[in-house]
Amino acid sequence: MTTRTVDRAQELAAFLRTRRERLDPIDFGLPTRRKVRRTPGLRREEVAELAGVSIDYIVRLEQARGLRPSADVVEALARALRLAPDERAYLFDLAQRRPRKADRPATIAAPPLARLVAGLSPLPAMLMNHRYDILAWNDEMARLLLDFDTLPPAERNSMWLCLMHPEIREFYVDRERVVREGIAHLRAAWAAHPEDQALTELIAEITTHDEEFARLWAERDVKVNGRGRKAMRHPDVGVIAVHFEVLMPLQDMDQRLMICRAADEESQSALDRLCAA
Repeated sequence: MTTRTVDRAQELAAFLRTRRERLDPIDFGLPTRRKVRRTPGLRREEVAELAGVSIDYIVRLEQARGLRPSADVVEALARALRLAPDERAYLFDLAQRRPRKADRPATIAAPPLARLVAGLSPLPAMLMNHRYDILAWNDEMARLLLDFDTLPPAERNSMWLCLMHPEIREFYVDRERVVREGIAHLRAAWAAHPEDQALTELIAEITTHDEEFARLWAERDVKVNGRGRKAMRHPDVGVIAVHFEVLMPLQDMDQRLMICRAADEESQSALDRLCAA
């Protein structure tokens, strides 16, 4: 499987089908008649009724027949399919009904943000763009994760490192969750930035070389992950658990500032030892 460009019609069709198939008729008060339901989830006619559109319209959407639903129809479909906020935004992006910036993706750190990253010490911090390219980092983040200076620029991407780098692959304690959440975030970025050829090439490369990524990418989960907790097995100081927060500067909205802090006393002690080394 490769991902060369965003085929909006095909992706919209597949996304609508997968969301429809995940729904339980019981949650809608619909008769289940499970013995005669040949597919999981809701039927097309049930979604059509909930969204206030024709069955033929749903069929044409799910068959990628070139329809471009209006913003009102997209909103109705989002409500009918009970989409989460990130999934709703993804649907609007696929339908090209959400305003987008025409600016090119950031490839270098904005100087004020690079200074901010350095000034956040002793908290580990780094700056990324929407496709997870690592643009700037402080010493604490390098000691926590990896000395990014030793990598060629093409490999300074946190998703690539997590999936392809021999050391980082086994770094996270809850690896599957971290990878799944990262892919869900990357899918949202992919739909929001269809002009970003570097992003589509990154996805194609990882899909070709990593079966885990290909499997999870095909599930079409969408989630923008701005905060959370990660536990890491550091080779020098043992397990370190951190809470992370991702912030978007208003004047450089393609850049994301990630800040980490220890999640417990043991992790803080491990970070202190790591940064004092």
